[in-house]
Amino acid sequence: MATDIHEETNLRLTRRTFLGKTVRSVGSLALGSLLVPSLLNAAPKIERWPGIITELHVPPKAKRVIHLCMAGGPSHLETLDYKPKLAEMHGKPMPESFTKGQPIAQLQNQELKCLGPTHEFQKYGESGQEMSSAFPHIGSLADDICIVRSLQTEQINHDPAHTFMNTGTVISGRPSMGSWLLYGLGSENDNLPGYVVLISSGGGQDQPIATRQWHSGFLPGQFQGVQFHSTGAPVHYVANPSGINTKQQRDVVDTVQTLNSMLDETVDDPAIATRISQYEMAFRMQTSVPELTDISKEPQDVLDMYGAVPGDGSYASNCLLARRLAERGVRFIQLYHRGWDHHGGIQKAIKTTAGYVDKATAALVTDLKQRGMLDETLVIWGGEFGRTPMAQGTGRDHHIRGFSMWMAGGGIKGGISYGNTDDLGYYAVENVVHVHDFHATLLHLLGIDHEKLTYRFQGRDFRLTDVHGHVVRDILA
Repeated sequence: MATDIHEETNLRLTRRTFLGKTVRSVGSLALGSLLVPSLLNAAPKIERWPGIITELHVPPKAKRVIHLCMAGGPSHLETLDYKPKLAEMHGKPMPESFTKGQPIAQLQNQELKCLGPTHEFQKYGESGQEMSSAFPHIGSLADDICIVRSLQTEQINHDPAHTFMNTGTVISGRPSMGSWLLYGLGSENDNLPGYVVLISSGGGQDQPIATRQWHSGFLPGQFQGVQFHSTGAPVHYVANPSGINTKQQRDVVDTVQTLNSMLDETVDDPAIATRISQYEMAFRMQTSVPELTDISKEPQDVLDMYGAVPGDGSYASNCLLARRLAERGVRFIQLYHRGWDHHGGIQKAIKTTAGYVDKATAALVTDLKQRGMLDETLVIWGGEFGRTPMAQGTGRDHHIRGFSMWMAGGGIKGGISYGNTDDLGYYAVENVVHVHDFHATLLHLLGIDHEKLTYRFQGRDFRLTDVHGHVVRDILA
C-alpha cells in the first residue's frame, strides 16, 4: 500500500501528467464556456476567514493590536528605566559579578566601565511615572500606559532577536504573532489584509528588517502580513496594468479563480485555496487601499497633531495610517521604526531618534482615546532588546537580561510600572517578564488561551508560546 501511494505521488508530479491535466482542464473549460457562456463569470464567492476559534476562551479586552516596534534596541536606561546608582558609578569599572559568564555582543574582552544615564528623567502625570525627558509627549501619556521594566529575551543580535520577539523562537519558518492572531480570530474587513506592516527610519543606524518577521510560517499563506509602502504604490503589483480597467481586471480575476477552483477540486491543495483567496483580496485592495492610504483627506489639525505630511513616508504618517487601519478592522498592525541601534553617540542619538517618534506615538494613543477606540486597541511600544549599562565608547552594546517596553489600551492597567531591574539596570530581578509571557498576555487580552491556539505541523501541535508562557495578570485592568 505504501508503495502504491508513493508511485501515485510521483505520477502526479510528472511533467506529462501536469500538462495532461492542464490541457484537459482548459479544454473542458473552453467547451463549457461555449455551451454555457456564463461559466467564466461564475468565479467562486470568497468568504472572509472567520478565525479558527469559534468561541473565545476568555472574555476579550481588545479587538486589535498596534505594535510600535522600535527596531535596533532602544536603551531602557535612556528611555524608561532610570538608575541613579548607575549615574553614581559613571566611568567606574562594571562589577564583574554582573558580567562574568554573561553573553555580550561586541564588548568581549574589553574593559567594562559603567555609563551613567545620558538624559535626565522626570515624573509625569498624576501617577508620577518616571520617564526620560527626551520623550515629553509620551510622558503626557503616563496615566494611560503600563511600563514593564523587567523584560528578558534570549537572542543578543538584531535579526534573531526580532525573530524571537515576533515568533517566540529563533527557528526560521515559524508563524509570527500577527499571523497567529489572524489565524485564530480572522479579520474584520473584507477588502484589506488582516495583518499590515509599515516601515520607517531615521535617527540612527538602520538595521535591516527581514520579511520573515511577518511571515505565516507553516500556517497557510493567507495569514502572513502584507507590507504597505510609505512612498509610491502602497502595495506592489496590486494596481491594474496599463490600459486595463477595473471591469477587465475583474474578468481576468474571475477566470483565474475558476481555473484555480477546478484544480483545487481535483488535488485539494491548501496552497491553491490560499492563492484563490489572495487573488480576490488583491482585487478588492485595488479600490480600498488608495482611499485608505490617502491621509491628505485628514483634517489639518489631525495632520498637525501627528506631525504627518502626506506622502513623506515618515513614522508620523505611518502612525496616522495605523489609526486608519484600526478603524477599518485590521487585526494586527505593526510599525517598524529603524533607528535605535546606538553603539556610539547615544546622548545625541536618543534625542534625535526620539524626535521622529515621540510626538506621533503620543498622537496615536490620544487620537484612539478621543475616538473611543483605545479601550479595544492594544498599543505596544518597545524593541527587540535593551542596551548595556557598560559603555561602548560613547554608546551602549546589545543587552538581553533586562529591558523595558510600555503598553496601553485594550485591557491594560494604566498609570503603573511593573517589574524592575537591579540598581545598574543589568538584570531583571523583580516580576520578570519573558518574551513568552508577553505573547501569552497579548493573546489573553484578545480572548485566547495561549495553550489552546495550536496548529498541527509535521506530527506536532505548535503554538506561539511553544511550551512556555504565563499571563502577566497584574498589569490587566
